[in-house]
Amino acid sequence: MFFDAVERASLSDLLTELGPAAPTLIAPWATRDLAAHLILRDRDPLAAPGLVVPGPWARFAGRRQDALAARDFAWLVATLRSGPPPGFFRLGWVRRLPSLNEFYVHHEDVRRANGLGSRTHDAALDDALWRNVRQSAWFLARRVRVGLVLHRAGSGQSVRARRGEPVAALAGPPGELLLHLFGRQQAADVELTGPAEAVAAVRGAHFGM
Repeated sequence: MFFDAVERASLSDLLTELGPAAPTLIAPWATRDLAAHLILRDRDPLAAPGLVVPGPWARFAGRRQDALAARDFAWLVATLRSGPPPGFFRLGWVRRLPSLNEFYVHHEDVRRANGLGSRTHDAALDDALWRNVRQSAWFLARRVRVGLVLHRAGSGQSVRARRGEPVAALAGPPGELLLHLFGRQQAADVELTGPAEAVAAVRGAHFGM
C-alpha cells in the first residue's frame, strides 16, 4: 500500500474544507501556497530542484510557485488530488520514502496550524513512518553537533541519528519524530532527554532539508 496516496487524498480533503487562505506551520505560506508548492514538486521538473537548491534556482522556483498559487483554488486542489504524471514521482521507492515524508509532514503543517491535534495511526502507517525515520534521520539531523538517538515510543526500537558525545534521546511515535526531524520541533509531540549540554544542542539545532 502506498501511504503517500492516502496522505495526498486526506490533505486534499482538508484543503477543500479550509479554503485558500488558512494558515500553515510554514508561515507566511497559506493553504493556497502549500498546494502550489506540492503541484510544482509533482509537475514542474525544471523548477522543482529549486525547492531544495538555493540561489537563482530557488528564486526561479519561487516565481513559478507564486504563479501557480494565483490560480483558482479548486483547480489547485483537483490537480493536487490527481497525483503526479507518469515519471519519477510514480516510482515505488520515491512514493515510499520522499513522497510519504512530504505529504505526511505537509498534511500536519495544515492540520496543526488550524487547531487539529495529533492523529492515531494504524500499525501499518506507523511502521512505514518509522522505516522512513530510520532511513532519513542521519540526513535530516546532520547539523546536530552532539550524539542523538531516536526511540519509537512503546516499542523498544531505536536508531542512532548522530554519533558523538554527549548523547541526547528523542522519543515519540514515528510521525512525531518525523515532524521533529523536518524542523517542526514546536509542533511535534516528543520527549527530549539527556545531559543538559546535549539537550540544549538539540534544541538549538536546525533540522530538515
